[in-house]
Amino acid sequence: MSKPIVAIVGRPNVGKSTLFNSLAGGNISIVKDTPGVTRDRIYADIEWLGRNFTLIDTGGIEPDSSDVILSQMREQAQIAIDTADVIIFITDVRQGLVDSDSKVADMLRRSHKPVVLVVNKVDNFDKLMPDVYEFYNLGIGDPVPISASSKLGIGDMLDEVSKYFDDVEAEEEEDERPKIAVVGKPNVGKSSIINKLLGENRVIVSNVAGTTRDAIDTQVTWDGREYIFIDTAGLRRKNKIKEELERYSIIRTVTAVDRADVVVVVIDAVEGVTEQDAKIAGIAHERGKGVVIAVNKWDAIEKDDKTIYKYTNKVRETLSFMPYAEIMFISAQTGQRLSKLFETIDMVLANQAMRVQTGVLNEIITEAVALQQTPSDKGKRLKIYYTTQVSVKPPTFVIFVNDKELAHFSYIRYLENKIRDTFGFKGTSLKFIIRERKEKES
Repeated sequence: MSKPIVAIVGRPNVGKSTLFNSLAGGNISIVKDTPGVTRDRIYADIEWLGRNFTLIDTGGIEPDSSDVILSQMREQAQIAIDTADVIIFITDVRQGLVDSDSKVADMLRRSHKPVVLVVNKVDNFDKLMPDVYEFYNLGIGDPVPISASSKLGIGDMLDEVSKYFDDVEAEEEEDERPKIAVVGKPNVGKSSIINKLLGENRVIVSNVAGTTRDAIDTQVTWDGREYIFIDTAGLRRKNKIKEELERYSIIRTVTAVDRADVVVVVIDAVEGVTEQDAKIAGIAHERGKGVVIAVNKWDAIEKDDKTIYKYTNKVRETLSFMPYAEIMFISAQTGQRLSKLFETIDMVLANQAMRVQTGVLNEIITEAVALQQTPSDKGKRLKIYYTTQVSVKPPTFVIFVNDKELAHFSYIRYLENKIRDTFGFKGTSLKFIIRERKEKES
């Protein structure tokens, strides 16, 4: 089930970041148990009344002239149109309706994407409502008055935004075919891999304006089974500064990963594994997806009998937060081991959807506890009452214990390894939820 993507677009100083931060709250910090993954303040996972969505900040604008503002706003709007399911267009009641607002509104209207028009800095609804009505002139629906800094009207705004989620979810539900996202840094060979799989140049990579409409979904049939490949390539505009490209590729990656069942992280063998690779792989890890690490351009590496071993160690070291990921050495150029890619994807898909019977699961846990005592603190020892698997994609387990504080991360990791020893679960992360139960209840 993929989460809807919501993007914020607006001029400088209308309160984009204030709105982003007040929605994201404090939960944007680095995820504790994931070394190597910093959370850029580009996206945040938000929950509203039981609905989860990903919020994207399309980027800051450096105002030095109104022309620059307009062109950069168009760029932002384009990113939002390309990647988001719902767009929040934010304006400022104090500055009133500005020419560039109207121009961007035209663009958003033509995209036929759902847009929620938000008028910010409305600190006093009684007094400022007449000024809010002026924004009806944009012709993109009813303006929703808010004050991002005082958190007024935010609930009404989120209600409007989430009205559109059902359509997004219904569309996704219908398609049962496995979705595979191919992600990685620019120029690691993502499109070449898909082209090779298709046996033809179906994925057009060109930098003519107008072909940046991305996340090109391609259907690939292999051994009678259909797969949808989501390609995040494209956007090779020469004039883009590095930070902007990086931001864009992270937004792209987040949106592709959200929709995927299995993520193929492509690494350039010649360049070796980098921090940026870890950042990209971390997005898939954080979202509990199946992961295959494909080291591409393997044909270009001089090898001896130790090369694969050394290389695997280096990848494992840099991506130490995902020891479960499958590593493959491929070449899109020569087609080397590409057929193995499908076998690996199928295995990961099966593991993502695997369910373990509760009886068997508790036997493994009991045995694990017998082999290695649970942690204790000040004479109180962790007791594990019961474990059960509650969902798949990723396989998620609830462990009922006497005291949450005693369930140390390292011990849960130990139990995870025991479960993996028995069932494999190769290529997928496992999620553990610790629930406390008082002695009496158990």
